[in-house]
Amino acid sequence: MIDWLIGAATGALVAAWQYGRGAFTPRFALPAALRFLATALVVALLLDAPAGRAHRAAPDVALDASESWLRAAPRCDRWRLALDSAAAVGGGSWLRFGDSVRADRSSGAATDRASRLRPVADRAAATGRPVVVITDGELDDPDAVDALPRGSRTIVLPCVAAPDAAILNLEAPRTLLAGDTIAVRLTVAAGGAGAPAGEVELRLDTALVGAARYAALAPYAEQVLDIRGVPAGGERAAVMRTSIRQSGDAEPRNDTLAVGVDVSRAPAAVFVSTAPDFDAREAVAALRGVTSLPTRAYYRVAAGVWRADPGLARVEESVVRAAVRDAPLVILHGDTAAFGAPRAATRGSLLLFAPPATDDGEWFAAAAPASPLAATLSALPFDSLPPLSVGPSLPRGEWQGLIVRRGGSPDDRRPALVGWDAPRHVAVLGASGLWRWRFRGGARADAYGALFGSLYDWLAAGRSDRRAAIPDAGPLRAGTAVRWRRGAAGDSVIPVTITRRSATGRVYSMTLRFADGATIAESPPLAPGIYDARMAGGSVVLVVNPSLELVPRRPTITARQVGGAAALGDAPPLRSLGWIYVLAVGLLCAEWLLRRRAGVR
Repeated sequence: MIDWLIGAATGALVAAWQYGRGAFTPRFALPAALRFLATALVVALLLDAPAGRAHRAAPDVALDASESWLRAAPRCDRWRLALDSAAAVGGGSWLRFGDSVRADRSSGAATDRASRLRPVADRAAATGRPVVVITDGELDDPDAVDALPRGSRTIVLPCVAAPDAAILNLEAPRTLLAGDTIAVRLTVAAGGAGAPAGEVELRLDTALVGAARYAALAPYAEQVLDIRGVPAGGERAAVMRTSIRQSGDAEPRNDTLAVGVDVSRAPAAVFVSTAPDFDAREAVAALRGVTSLPTRAYYRVAAGVWRADPGLARVEESVVRAAVRDAPLVILHGDTAAFGAPRAATRGSLLLFAPPATDDGEWFAAAAPASPLAATLSALPFDSLPPLSVGPSLPRGEWQGLIVRRGGSPDDRRPALVGWDAPRHVAVLGASGLWRWRFRGGARADAYGALFGSLYDWLAAGRSDRRAAIPDAGPLRAGTAVRWRRGAAGDSVIPVTITRRSATGRVYSMTLRFADGATIAESPPLAPGIYDARMAGGSVVLVVNPSLELVPRRPTITARQVGGAAALGDAPPLRSLGWIYVLAVGLLCAEWLLRRRAGVR
């Protein structure tokens, strides 16, 4: 309405300026009226004024059905209030959203393991109906509210905060060496009322490995803890579990975070670095996480001073030399001749990870020629990988695994990875800066895992992991897809049988399908619990933790009017009516004719 008032006021001013007092005489009354109407119409077109009265449709009701409503239940009764609010709003369809969006008018419990509003926004964009979103405020995608149609609003009913601490994340090696020190890093997070001081225990199956205390936490604060311990026992698949010990905790279901690990008695790989850096750290993490190789790592931190990882305990150089001599797989990083001729220092497979001594500009991964690694490396996203530093010359190997090009000079190319198949597997990686691939995350991190996973597996001649597929490293939560990494077999279609450890012992069967050159495949989410997964080559323990909805987090939206997209019942905009333009021109032409007849130009 305001647009039309602005147009009318502007039309009156223009008509008054053009005709003055003459607008009220019989001679110029009609031309002045035409000028008023034409000007008002042109201004309304510029403002795209509504061409009628809006008729708002009854809104749909979208009820957040995520588990976060039931955190600390039955202390929190907001879910019952949310159901009552949805019934009171009435109107259009009654939807539930979280894992998915669906029509549901029942009063059942909130069980979804996500809080995704985007499917609701997409549905509303198709129907045009405004939406009343009822939520506890903890949406995964709060920006989706801006895509709702005009007239939408949010109703936020958060639970009253109570002291609560939860384990948010857990970083641990997937393969442990019995008798070696392990280092585990975890993050403790507090809810809206903070959390008192407490303790976190680290257990391997039922055996206590270590513990660490954390200080009192402010609301929504986080604290990172490092726990070290020594696992014991024979070779087996085990469950590593971290648990909070704290009195007065509001929600016990988020106090534990676990992951499946493999325990080994002997190392399958030894990593030695004379120049520890980010590349060395990420390469060791790939050995332990991507390939599941039981690994010992040694770092030279000063002349003649060696440290063992994890734990950084001091060791004699003779111990390092003996480990290099006896290991089935050895990676020498930095000064690859630290122990003399590299090929004479060990009897096992060998990777010489030799960073360039000088910086020769930026080099970008460009191609993967025919080699034992080509099936995997040819699928790398070459056009999006961060730059590397590459040595000026590498030995002439039997094959070249990775070709790089100089930035700005696509024809200036050199090999960054070469190898030999006989008499044993040996490779030379003459590059640095590969850690940037891992740090960037997403497809780049997957490319890093593909490069080192395929390289380590070739060096180990298939002994890195006999299993056809293994779960990706890191904790798995309910509601998220299970990520699997291709194992040593190289099969693209892998049958997997999963048995839940419970009284019923329910068995699931699935088939993993890896795309050509891909090292990652996903399977549907699983319910919380411990599972034994069997596939060609062996088995693995799979631990599914409660969903992130049970972990406290800061609210992401507030109660307000939202939405900016077009809504059903909106008046059509004036510019959408073609005949309006004809009418405006006609009014101006009619005014011009009447002025001419009156003798005025």
